[in-house]
Amino acid sequence: MFKKGKMMKFDIDYIEKLAKVLADNSLTEISLEDGEQAITLRNEVVGVAAAPSIVSAPAPQTPQPQTVQPSAPAEQKEAKKGKPLTSPMVGTFYSAPSPDADSFVKVGQTIKEGDVVCIVEAMKLMNEIESEFSGKITEICVQDGQPVEFGQVLMYIE
Repeated sequence: MFKKGKMMKFDIDYIEKLAKVLADNSLTEISLEDGEQAITLRNEVVGVAAAPSIVSAPAPQTPQPQTVQPSAPAEQKEAKKGKPLTSPMVGTFYSAPSPDADSFVKVGQTIKEGDVVCIVEAMKLMNEIESEFSGKITEICVQDGQPVEFGQVLMYIE
């Protein structure tokens, strides 16, 4: 932002208000010009979240202690449950096509490869998740309406 070879000064409150308008209205860019003055704010998209480029950095988070569990019992437990069916995306897990409908699958039910076993909603899109293999549902690891991460185990199929 330059004015006749000199750096222009903008009121920080004004810039913060513009950034709020940008964020509140899901805009990607705001440009304002008034005579010889001009300002442009842009949202930078990182993954699925967007943040105004002038917003200060978030406060550092304190690291959470991690517990280390032996891998052998986990492998034995997984072998007893069957093959894991994981979420292909981040979203919200739904066990049925609508709140008043029956679940796609239940524990103990036998399914075939390609059967729809649940829905993961991502960005207002309902994505039907199909089984990658045939077998019997031994455990459903996620509750209806719960957020899921990419690669999270949704259920085990034996």
